[in-house]
Amino acid sequence: MDILIYGLVNSFIYVLMAAGFTLVYGVSRLPNFAHGALYVLTGFLVWTFVNSAGLNYFVSILITVVIVALLGAFLYRFVLMRVRGMPVSEIIVSFAVALIILEGLRLQGIGGFKGFIGSSYTLPTFIDRTVSIAGVVIDAQRLLIVGIGLAIVIFMWIFTRRQKIGLAFRGMAQDEHAAMMLGIDSDLMAVLALAVGSSLAAIAAVAIYPLGQVTAETGYHVLNAALAVCIVGGLGSWMGAILASFIFGYATTFASFMGAAKYQDVILFGLIVLVLIIRPSGLFGRQKELEERV
Repeated sequence: MDILIYGLVNSFIYVLMAAGFTLVYGVSRLPNFAHGALYVLTGFLVWTFVNSAGLNYFVSILITVVIVALLGAFLYRFVLMRVRGMPVSEIIVSFAVALIILEGLRLQGIGGFKGFIGSSYTLPTFIDRTVSIAGVVIDAQRLLIVGIGLAIVIFMWIFTRRQKIGLAFRGMAQDEHAAMMLGIDSDLMAVLALAVGSSLAAIAAVAIYPLGQVTAETGYHVLNAALAVCIVGGLGSWMGAILASFIFGYATTFASFMGAAKYQDVILFGLIVLVLIIRPSGLFGRQKELEERV
């Protein structure tokens, strides 16, 4: 029962970490390697607004989500748009932006790699209590993560099927050239996708950071997790990303209960290798299959 409940929580943590990355790649085919850096930046900004500016916690969260969303749009409009269509350059440029953000935050005193002791940047929990479910004691913040993750999945499903912009996102994800022939502006959709994807990274940070400390190292971990989920699930596939999140969530939880928590990254990348050997395009990816048909 412990594995079942905590595995569910960890699965939704992976969903939150990967949602923004999956959306951006699905709509614009841009691998946003600054995703993890935006996640860390969110934690730092919320902490700064609360502790230095004296703002209300929820007001600080709202302001930060808006700032990070605008930063994502700015990142595409003035940086990534210049190299779009050049896969290697897209990765290098977005990762360079991530390094600038993370190393800049490290200079502010945020702890970095393991063993480095920096200032204590922590976010308060939304609900400071524990709950017992089927004899398993779990803190309410983890249950809130499940609720937020589920709400995002439902919202994105409705948004991409009922709203005009969401339908345009689906069109771009399915066939960019056909969508452009129907009058959909590819660059505008990419700007909006980066904005929404960045805001999803911010929401994930606000939900997950109360469980731990804001550190620069987290940015690399979140990027690794998002990449793992998207690659295994199939790049750009929402259903694949959700399924992969549950695979990783339960695999890492089982490893922790077996006393092998330090091997979680090995499990993460080992599953990537295993899945790609069996299905090169991922569990729900179709790009490789379509290329083979052609």
